[in-house]
Amino acid sequence: MSGRLPVRRALVSVFDKQGLDRLAAALAAAGVEVVSTGATAAALEGHGLPVTRVEALTGFPEMLGGRVKTLHPRVHAGLLADRGDPEHLAELEAAGIAPFDLVVVNLYPFEETVAGEGVDEALAVERIDVGGPAMVRAAAKNHASVAVVCDPGDYPLVEAAVAAGGTTLAERRALAAKAFARTAAYDAAVAAWVAELAGGSGGLKDSPPVDEGPGRFPAVLALGGRLVQALRYGENPHQAAAFYAVDGPEGPWGLGAAVQLAGKELSYNNLLDADAALGLVAEHPERPFAAIVKHTNPCGAAYGATLAEAYAGALDGDPVSAFGGVVGLSRPLDAATAASIAGVFTEVVVAPGFEPEALAALAGKPSLRLVQVDPARPSRRLGVRSVAGGLLVQEPDAVADDPAGWTLAAGEPPAAGLLADLVLAWSVARHVKSNAIVLARGGRVVGVGAGQQSRVDAVRLAVAKAGERAAGAAAGSDAFFPFADGVEELGAAGVVAVAQPGGSVRDAEVTATAAAAGVVMFHTGRRHFRH
Repeated sequence: MSGRLPVRRALVSVFDKQGLDRLAAALAAAGVEVVSTGATAAALEGHGLPVTRVEALTGFPEMLGGRVKTLHPRVHAGLLADRGDPEHLAELEAAGIAPFDLVVVNLYPFEETVAGEGVDEALAVERIDVGGPAMVRAAAKNHASVAVVCDPGDYPLVEAAVAAGGTTLAERRALAAKAFARTAAYDAAVAAWVAELAGGSGGLKDSPPVDEGPGRFPAVLALGGRLVQALRYGENPHQAAAFYAVDGPEGPWGLGAAVQLAGKELSYNNLLDADAALGLVAEHPERPFAAIVKHTNPCGAAYGATLAEAYAGALDGDPVSAFGGVVGLSRPLDAATAASIAGVFTEVVVAPGFEPEALAALAGKPSLRLVQVDPARPSRRLGVRSVAGGLLVQEPDAVADDPAGWTLAAGEPPAAGLLADLVLAWSVARHVKSNAIVLARGGRVVGVGAGQQSRVDAVRLAVAKAGERAAGAAAGSDAFFPFADGVEELGAAGVVAVAQPGGSVRDAEVTATAAAAGVVMFHTGRRHFRH
């Protein structure tokens, strides 16, 4: 028993009652005195564990429909007393209050209650737990003497500890850290929801532009995440890294909800590339679509009548850069597509599903990571990035671009096939690091110029990647052409159509250059920088 504090008295009050049967048995076997509340007390008694009702302890019945039941000195003094302070112990004795050694509390399911649309505001308010977080925080603060458990997944630890004679300081510290993280995340969810009610959604729903008044973003941004895994290292081997999941309005999503079916452990860079692939695939759910990403930039993307055809088109876009890339698919991976992927060194495949035959086809690739994940992304979310001394927050660049709203600036309206290539090039350009130029022909990307400091260099790189395939291709430019030179080089390479935002002071010159070269030009009216 060296280093262990015996558990003689416990306070148990939980909304989620899973695992209570085993916990009750462990506490009963150890002869622990238990104080409990309402439905929890009834559940524990049903499992054969005698309990003292909290109203018997406090001398007051539950009040205000259960809003007040544990907020009482006979509860909180027993949680907060410093066992090493003689004055605290004397006060407890004078008041006839016994200390608690263990607190088992999980909170009202607020996050689940406000998930999705059509939230019942009155129910959501009732699901803002007050007494629960107060008990959790009190016990966590006093972890030198009290063990706090807020997750049913930790009940086995408690069962083992009471059987071994008590909890260790290391165990209590770990449980306290988890408890404070839980209350922080809980409060963050409540703060975000109340801010949304107040009109300051923090980007969680449609709201007026920033320049139309304050309140679009909350005055204090509260963030919470769950540690999913410690990663081997970050972008480079000398950098430590980890992956945290941040739930959306409807719970876990994206990579936070992904299931890895095969392959080595995902790395920091794998996750970044997988996210980039998912972002592009999410825009094309209506038919078989494949994207290949390298260093967070698409190097190939294509539609197809089948998924195998789409993957072949994506691979054809830049087969050299596809080596060691990440593949994103809009459909469950089938055997035919898996057989093609098996012939190319690939780091990760992310798809909404994997057919058994596909898994069998890739079974000989033990290093290939197969990750099942829904590409769909909730609209009510924030993009957050760190900078020195702060955080940058923005809404996602997820607004749909309808070519019907584009303005034809030069040339004649294109045929359906060319317009489809323009739409594809424009769609992919928003997922390429700026400055970005994307060329597409025949339903597949044939050249990408990514991350160049000048737009004309992005043009040159895209044209060089495309080679002879530039002739007859459509181009998407993530921002306007500041000079006519980029359009001149596209025309000289045989590109026949361009989609670009427009808005340059030299638009007239750029448009005249396109017209002279016989290049169709659309102004989309929207920029898609990706820094």
